[in-house]
Amino acid sequence: MFQILKNFEAKYGNLKKKGLRIEGLNMIDPKRKKHVILISKPFLFDNRSLPKIYEGLEVKAKIEGELPEEFKPTALKKEYTWAPKKFEVFVDRCAGEIRKKFNNPNMSRQEMLDALAFGNFEEHKKKSIQMMQDGKIPPFELN
Repeated sequence: MFQILKNFEAKYGNLKKKGLRIEGLNMIDPKRKKHVILISKPFLFDNRSLPKIYEGLEVKAKIEGELPEEFKPTALKKEYTWAPKKFEVFVDRCAGEIRKKFNNPNMSRQEMLDALAFGNFEEHKKKSIQMMQDGKIPPFELN
C-alpha cells in the first residue's frame, strides 16, 4: 500500500508547486480496513488534474486556507457549503482572477466550474441534487 502512495507522489508531486499537499494514507473504515490517499489543497486548485481513485485507493481531499465569501457558512441558517449555485456565483464574480490563477486567459466558464467543482460540475450538481432529495444535505437554491 505504501508503494501506491509512493507512485501517487511520483506522478502528482509536481502539483505541490500549485498548493497540493500529500498527507499520506488514512484509514477511514477500520472494520473493512478501507484506506484512502489523503491530500489537502487550496480552494483555487484545478481538480481536473487529480484522479478520484488511484490504483484502487480513493483520493480524499480537504481544502486548506480561506474560502471565498460565497462558501463561508452563515450563522442564520444551515446550508450546504458546496451547493452548485455557490460555484456559479463565485465563477461569475471572479472569472478574471481564476483565469489568472490557472494561467489560462481563454478558460471558459464551464472549464472554471469543472476545475473548481471537484473535476466535473454537472456531475457534482446532479449528485448534490440527489443528496438533497435524499435528505442527506440541507436544501439549497438551484437558480
